[in-house]
Formats: sequence, C-alpha cells, structure tokens
Amino acid sequence: MKKIRVSSGIPGLDKLIEGGFKRNSVNLVAGEPGAGKTIFAIQFLLDGCKRGEASIYITFEEKKEKMYEDMASFGWDLAKYEKHGSFHFLEYTPEQVKKLLVEGGGVVDALVEKIKAKRIVIDSISSFSLLYEDELTKKEAALSLFELITKWNCTAVLTSQSKSADHENVVDAALEFEVDSILILYHSKIKGERIRALEIMKMRGTEIPSKTYGLSITSKGIIITKDIIKL
Repeated sequence: MKKIRVSSGIPGLDKLIEGGFKRNSVNLVAGEPGAGKTIFAIQFLLDGCKRGEASIYITFEEKKEKMYEDMASFGWDLAKYEKHGSFHFLEYTPEQVKKLLVEGGGVVDALVEKIKAKRIVIDSISSFSLLYEDELTKKEAALSLFELITKWNCTAVLTSQSKSADHENVVDAALEFEVDSILILYHSKIKGERIRALEIMKMRGTEIPSKTYGLSITSKGIIITKDIIKL
C-alpha cells in the first residue's frame, strides 16, 4: 500500500522524496545558525495553511512580533493566517514542553483537537534536549514526544542546531534513531564563498538521492535547485 505524502512546501524538494513527507511522520531539519531552518519550517506550515490544514508552530527561541516581521519579507502574512485560525504560534520554554510530556499533551493536546491540526513544528529541539543530562533519559523524552505527535495525527518538522561546522555527528543520537527523516541544511564556506545546500540523510520507506543539492533563499522563501553541490 502506497504511503500518503504531505507536500513540504519547498519547491524542488518533493520530487526528490517521492512526493513529500510521509503523512504523520516526524522529520528532523538540522543545520548551523543561518542555514534557513526556521524559514523551512514556516514554509512547510504555510503550505498546509494554503491547503486548509491547520498548523501549529512551537518555538523556544523566537519572539512572535519579530518572527512575523521577518517572515513578512518573504510576502508571508502570518497574522492573516492566525486571524483565520489556520496558523497558531506558541512560545514555550523547554521546561514547559517537558511538563507537556508528563501531562500527556496538556494545552497543546487540547489545541490540536480543537483546530484539527495536521502539521506541527518544534523550533528548535536542541534547547529541549539540553534539559536531559544522560543519553537514556534524553532518548526516553524524545520517544515520549514522538508518541505525542503520533497521537495527534500530525506531520511534524523538528529543527535542530548542528553541533559543529563540519557537520560531524550533526544530529543528536537520541533523535537520529527515532525520527522518520533527517534533512541537513548546509551554509558552508568554500574558497571564501558561502554555499547553501541540502542533503537528505535518511527518509524511511523512501528512495532518496545520494547527492547534495543547491539551496537558495529567495524573496519567496527556500527553493532547491538542480545544482549538485560538492562540499
């Protein structure tokens, strides 16, 4: 039985991943600061809004007013979607998300049910991971979070900050084992020039390319180009 796909909202990406993310999957987008992770996440959610799919953005770091202002530069009116009830911005501390796991969803659980949310973003999961000192506890927390997302019947994008510029061990092992896919956004300096690129490290049940493709941040958001990038 063919798995139903959910559009990523990123031009040029879906054709590389058999039409999009698997429905109700958990997808990790990792990269250095400035690589475009938040833009990617918002673009994914807005694609859902345009398709009539309610979306929730949970952030540990972004301030609502600044976020809306920054995204307006791409022509994205988040306030409009919020007014229509298709986009919901939640500013949480990592401790509050930890509490959600204990409560089995809490406020977010009620919101998902109320608006029948189909897409959710957590930006970024790195801050949340820092709450747990040992790998076992961290993995248990990640599993609890993924179980919540599965219960909500949402397709999720989690962002994560790379640990190092050379992208060795770019994804925390506690997350890498459990997520359905890992996409890495590069913003590397090569011969004095900054190069943006995307690599699909893994995606369960999907035939993915082994190449790294060019990524551009345009006035309308992120696009994936046909250029093959050698990093």
